[in-house]
Amino acid sequence: MHRLRGLAPGVALGLLLIDLVGMLVLSVITPAFLSSYNLFVTGRDLSILLLVALAQMVVLSLGQMNLSIGSIGGLVAIIEAGLMVRYGVPVPLALAAGLVLGVVCGVINGLLVYWTKINSFVLTLGTSYVFAGINLGITHATPFYHVPNEVSSFGQARVGPFPLMAGVTIVLTLLLAGFLYQVVLGRQLLAVGGNPLAARLSGLPIRRATLTAHAISGFLAAVAGTMLMAQLGQGQPTIGATWILPSFAGPIIGGAALAGGSAPVLGTVLAMVLISLIDDGLVLVSADPFWVQFLIGALILGAVVLGRTRLNDIRAFLRISTTRVAGTTR
Repeated sequence: MHRLRGLAPGVALGLLLIDLVGMLVLSVITPAFLSSYNLFVTGRDLSILLLVALAQMVVLSLGQMNLSIGSIGGLVAIIEAGLMVRYGVPVPLALAAGLVLGVVCGVINGLLVYWTKINSFVLTLGTSYVFAGINLGITHATPFYHVPNEVSSFGQARVGPFPLMAGVTIVLTLLLAGFLYQVVLGRQLLAVGGNPLAARLSGLPIRRATLTAHAISGFLAAVAGTMLMAQLGQGQPTIGATWILPSFAGPIIGGAALAGGSAPVLGTVLAMVLISLIDDGLVLVSADPFWVQFLIGALILGAVVLGRTRLNDIRAFLRISTTRVAGTTR
């Protein structure tokens, strides 16, 4: 993994410098940026959207896409809220059921992609409508209000400017990085994404890698949906409806290759920090918030263009890595 890591830090370093400059500029232009409440709100939103970006990143590492992340998060939030509010299910059981549902939705995506060999863009677009349809069928577009206080209070809890839900995101981010960079299955997943044909000829577990990536994606989407439900204090049917853009923006700006084979966790984190700074900065200076989409879109286009210069190096590395990983499984 050393050469692949050598590519990622270059992007991460550039993003880190941009983030630091952005923070400095915002703190000078508008002192409200450094207020405890503003940092809390920004950190809380970042905690949710970072999980959304990581959910997409792990599937992109296979050279695939998951357009159902928002629908999975919304369905999980509705199921959890419905169980707690309408049926009085204890909070731990309701949340556990929601997270399991997220994994199941991810596995369904993975199985369909593996069995049918149809492009993941088309398949997950279809499942996104299926999951969203179940959501609307259950709720009739009416929220589940008044979730238990222990859930809603967690969504608002903080220590100074630090939101407690950020702790969940930090732990999951570290676990995902450890899995992808240190665990054999994680390295096999990257090898499969980099060169599926070579991976198949080398005997790598393509089916297991595909199911694992989509299961992780579904789980992270479920956690993000749960956290947003806690923040809102209700099960909103619209939860996840706006997640498509940030789900791709984070990993692509962070250095992910659309062809697969790379999983820049640090780059994705720093890219989502940059997006949060743009969003927060425009709000603080009373600029038109619609410019956020323009700026993020421009960043994605720039990242894709720059990514083309790294693609040949990544593919060359993965041809070597596939052989080495295959050797570790024998």
